[in-house]
Amino acid sequence: MTTTLISGANRSFGLETTRRLIAAGHTVYAGMRDPDRGEEARGLGAQVVQLDVTDAQSVKAAIVGLPELDVLVNNASILGTAFGVDDLDADAIAVVLDTNVIGIVRVTQAALPLLCRSANPVIVDVASGVGWPRYLQDPSHDEFPIQGVPYAASKAAVIALTVQYAKNLTDMRVNVSDPGYTATDFNRHSGHQTVTEGTDATVALATLGKDGPTGEFHNRAGRIRF
Repeated sequence: MTTTLISGANRSFGLETTRRLIAAGHTVYAGMRDPDRGEEARGLGAQVVQLDVTDAQSVKAAIVGLPELDVLVNNASILGTAFGVDDLDADAIAVVLDTNVIGIVRVTQAALPLLCRSANPVIVDVASGVGWPRYLQDPSHDEFPIQGVPYAASKAAVIALTVQYAKNLTDMRVNVSDPGYTATDFNRHSGHQTVTEGTDATVALATLGKDGPTGEFHNRAGRIRF
């Protein structure tokens, strides 16, 4: 049995990833800041755990409560409140980085002792094409019109963070996914992909075997070349 922890699992990508990995035979611990919002995850068969990635004590308590861990999906993310330069300040970007980047470090570092005991440890960090400079500069990509700084900067950091973790954790599969332009609350459901399509890359990377790739960036079509 594969035991999986997913952060930000109460809705959208996290909830759909929970559903799909349970269907694939995983025992899923659905991490969320407010367990009272976990009705849907519980209905899918997940074990709901309180997990606030910005709170070290919450992270520690969530990890201590796990019997084992094979797969970690770092999905928790926020959009932030600054959507241009006029409304941008240091506090606005710090809040986004604390959840989207430092939150991954908090959870991953706490989870490493358990992951190291697994026969097939896997980490998937959920980033975005919004963090990929080539997409931001190419008018043919969905990401091109986006001007917001904090979210894009945070997801660029997640991509680099994942690559560096992969270089250090050579006995693990550590990869990063791009959901693509998916209809979610983040974009007022304007995306052209379904939430199932948006989790294709994450689910594929979460179910890798020992011979799978590591240190790679994938969307639902496959590997995105650096």
